[in-house]
Amino acid sequence: MCKYNWNTCLSNKLLCLSTRWPHSLQQRCGFRKAGRKPESRRAEEELGPAHTQPPEAAAPRRTSTPHLEQQAPPSSPRAFGRLLRPLVFTVGFTGCSFGSAAIWQYETLKSRVQSYFDEIRADWLEKLRPQKRGDFRKEINQWWQSLSEGQRTVTGIIAANALVFLCWRVPSLQRTMIRYFAADPASKTLCSPMLLSTFSHFSFFHMAANMYVLWSFSTSAVSMLGREQFLAVYLSAGVISTFASYVCKTATGRFGPSLGASGAIMTVLAAVCTKMPEAKLSIIFLPMFTFSAANALKGIIAMDTAGLVLGWKFFDHAAHLGGALFGVWYIMFGHELIWKNREPFVKLWHELRTRGGPGGDGGGAA
Repeated sequence: MCKYNWNTCLSNKLLCLSTRWPHSLQQRCGFRKAGRKPESRRAEEELGPAHTQPPEAAAPRRTSTPHLEQQAPPSSPRAFGRLLRPLVFTVGFTGCSFGSAAIWQYETLKSRVQSYFDEIRADWLEKLRPQKRGDFRKEINQWWQSLSEGQRTVTGIIAANALVFLCWRVPSLQRTMIRYFAADPASKTLCSPMLLSTFSHFSFFHMAANMYVLWSFSTSAVSMLGREQFLAVYLSAGVISTFASYVCKTATGRFGPSLGASGAIMTVLAAVCTKMPEAKLSIIFLPMFTFSAANALKGIIAMDTAGLVLGWKFFDHAAHLGGALFGVWYIMFGHELIWKNREPFVKLWHELRTRGGPGGDGGGAA
């Protein structure tokens, strides 16, 4: 459930990867070789040993993590000026997420009657068709139907995280993964990693812990918000928590890439705990100790606030705190402010869909 800071959590494992990277990829990713041109070597011989550089100056000291393709961290106020694009992206992506969720819900409701008749027809054909024992497809279908709506909703998210995790293991993709799947306000690529890093995990334990928490809270969250609204909140939370991390890193000058789904998962956890504060929770390794959801949320927020103030570097506490605060805000104010005011937008979509556009001839019925 923790959004790791790249520099402290992944340094040892990236060291192992860097030794397997080809030479051309190392140079493209920022590895600097101590190669010297023949002209410079000839000039040094003519000038004598007094003008030669020591080995430490000729080649940078080798570190456990690869040097990323990024400029030196900009100084304030120029650094905060770089946050304008991420801010616009955050607002725009959040609006598009909730707009798409409203349209998705409208289309789902519109096709519900047709789906009902399709299911009746499918059941009728299933009765006529001879039953097969040990049919693998049938067993998979039965397992899928046994899941709750929330578990079925997050299955796609878990699959996407697993796919990105496997991509980190492909040496030829390392440059792309570092650039687009690790969020850093000092990087040249600012906006797309805000979303893609939400699906990115380098450590298997990190991914497994995050996906377990997401799976555990999915049933309550989706039953509370609905499938469409839940996905809009989850995706928006990933971008918003990353933007909070950007702001904190820029303000403190502690730049470095971060990745993980914990910012979005903190929003889900905070939303459930705010909506159901008296629910009983427990830790997986200590099931005998139970505590209320309200106390759990207070403890998590207190720990991340302390980590942010004291400068703990193991976790991205700003992303955790941003995600948790967004979850609390959405349950208390955001649901009324955003989701319950979607009706004008849905009516506009209905008119565009039924009439074929603003200047259509009104060929559809309401």
